[in-house]
Amino acid sequence: MFGKVYLVGAGPGDPELITIKGKRCLEIADVVIYDYLANPELLKYAPRAEKIYVGKKSANHTLDQEKINELLIEKAKENKIIVRLKGGDPFIFGRGGEEALALKKHGIDFEVVPGITSGFAAPLYAGIPVTMRGINSTIAFATGHETEDKEFSLIDWAALSKMGTIIFYMGVKNMPLIVENLLKFGKSKDTPVALIRWATYHNQEVLIGNLSNIIEKMKTVNFKAPAIIVIGDVVNLRNELMWFERRPLFGKTILVTRTKEQSGKLSVKLRDLGANVIEIPAIEIVPPDSWEDVDRSINEIGKYDYVIFTSTNGVKYFFERLRELKKDIRVLNGLKICAIGSATKEAIEELGLIVEIVPHEYVAESVIEKLKQYEIKGKRFLLPRAKVARDLIPESIKQLGGYIDVVTVYQTVKPDTSKKSIEEVFEKDMIDIITFTSSSTVKNFFDLLGDVKISSKVKFASIGPVTSKTLRSFGIQPSCEAKVYNIDGLVDAIINMNLKD
Repeated sequence: MFGKVYLVGAGPGDPELITIKGKRCLEIADVVIYDYLANPELLKYAPRAEKIYVGKKSANHTLDQEKINELLIEKAKENKIIVRLKGGDPFIFGRGGEEALALKKHGIDFEVVPGITSGFAAPLYAGIPVTMRGINSTIAFATGHETEDKEFSLIDWAALSKMGTIIFYMGVKNMPLIVENLLKFGKSKDTPVALIRWATYHNQEVLIGNLSNIIEKMKTVNFKAPAIIVIGDVVNLRNELMWFERRPLFGKTILVTRTKEQSGKLSVKLRDLGANVIEIPAIEIVPPDSWEDVDRSINEIGKYDYVIFTSTNGVKYFFERLRELKKDIRVLNGLKICAIGSATKEAIEELGLIVEIVPHEYVAESVIEKLKQYEIKGKRFLLPRAKVARDLIPESIKQLGGYIDVVTVYQTVKPDTSKKSIEEVFEKDMIDIITFTSSSTVKNFFDLLGDVKISSKVKFASIGPVTSKTLRSFGIQPSCEAKVYNIDGLVDAIINMNLKD
């Protein structure tokens, strides 16, 4: 009994441009055999699979095509599910057809999952429509890199030269030959040309010229493969339709130091604004050493008048423990709930609870000011929070005549696995901006950094005044600070800082 091979198009580069079916195939794969142009980030969708790199670029081949075919057959005969992950689309200049024929010959079941080809995607991300009413009514796709053993070209240059838009794959090396043939068969030397390198990635580059000057321009900037070549009058629309490189954070590399679980929202927002995001968590959230105090408070929950949540982590771990004790939100009946921050409020309300008290600023000082509007003297408060936190809230409540129990529902620890990653990115001088969302991320980051030097060009973005104060204690002046102390506020601060530079 043989396994099955899925020939999956990985898309042009941006990992979000893979199809839903392609992602599903990766999730069920036992083996992933992937190419040079398939974004390695996609491998995260195949956590249990064996990963085999068979990339080919220029004269450097990890495996030649015949060996790749043999590998697919060998793995399929082990009764495994194999994903052959190919950049772009498997059957558009991707040699997927050769692999499918080899599988068919050996009686191995296969399926082809189309991918977004870079021939469409690269011009789109460069602001160039491949078709446009009134400009062109024909389009052609051609390889700029035919096999070297051919005695003659399969490209009909005379027919190709008559096309309104011509798109070449893998043509950077042979650009002089492409220009020569197009001019020979009637293309005007003034025909616009665009070369789009690393399309859809944060480091996308676009070089614009025409058939008379593009070779010289390539030499001047030392333009390298991989790139898609677009030839035709549609290239002139780039100035008006360019959108990808105009995003406010394009070209910036931003280090996110939040926990792995919480980095998602911030990272997505930054990527959507054009940034290259590197996630290296400076903290890890773990349960407390003991649940004894928490369990006692939950079992005596009826004695409290107020419960205060200062973070989404506090909400998460408190209610998880509530369920562990076979209790639910009904035990909170009659308690007034206070939350610091919109994210904390949303986390509570998703559980079906109403938050009565939300300070106008997301800091402990504002909590106390807000609580003064209520009766504090003689009232009992429960504060589920991190093991290490500021004592302003409990001390202030006691001073105002209230009673408060502070219980540890989670603690932050330093992920030592991040140390090597931090060293690598700063040794390569990759980072433009570092984001900090808490004092813990600041303290742990500098502990993990050790003796590694940070370039003077690096900017520091803080989520609020408490985090900024911690940064200053390390001799760092924040480059920007959120006016609203949440993720949206932090992103706004980064945008405004970048626009001022």
